[in-house]
Amino acid sequence: MQIHGFNKTTLLDFPGHLASTVFTGGCNMRCPYCQNADLVLNPMSQPLISEEVVFDHIKKRKGIIEGVCITGGEPTLQADLEDFIKRLKELGVMVKLDSNGYRPEVLKRLMGNGLLDYVAMDIKSSLDDYHTVAGVKLDTSLIKESIDLLKNGPIDYEFRTTVVKELHSKETFEKIGELLSGAKQYFLQGYIDSERVIERRFSSYTKEELETFVAILKKTIKNVSIRGVD
Repeated sequence: MQIHGFNKTTLLDFPGHLASTVFTGGCNMRCPYCQNADLVLNPMSQPLISEEVVFDHIKKRKGIIEGVCITGGEPTLQADLEDFIKRLKELGVMVKLDSNGYRPEVLKRLMGNGLLDYVAMDIKSSLDDYHTVAGVKLDTSLIKESIDLLKNGPIDYEFRTTVVKELHSKETFEKIGELLSGAKQYFLQGYIDSERVIERRFSSYTKEELETFVAILKKTIKNVSIRGVD
């Protein structure tokens, strides 16, 4: 598997667990506000990390590291993702997958084979505006399929949206509220500008402004929270 980043210890990426995080290269979307421009646009410019580095670390920290978060980029593009996860599960750790949900067939297979313990799916926008925010033309029925898989499936999950002032509005979250109605939990994440963003032309909402979106969303989603905004 193409691993281009490895965070050995994190308390942030896997809710409630001490974990390690693996970053894969490549993505099937081009969200202009993405924080991982190098991983998305030119992954091979980044150092390639051997899978054995990850497995050796997990073995050495057995009983301490509780889980591994696989993120990107978009991990479901990796042809050997399932084999990689199987090896992690053999080491006795939990696995969290971060995904944009555009390959529901992969998500369904991994869930069906009991290989995932937690999924965090990014919701880019309402289905009407998905192509604009994702930066590519796409089939939104695949997004909806992944949403339904998680909502009706047996494993723990969250939906989350990085909120960008120029791309998201009150109407956006009214529509997302309908799309995710009945979901277990949904997080709004504040946009943060950095040199790693694909296009540096965006700005963020204040926490108070985000709270107005939370109020809209709570009409259809019980647990809605703001993450990463002071």
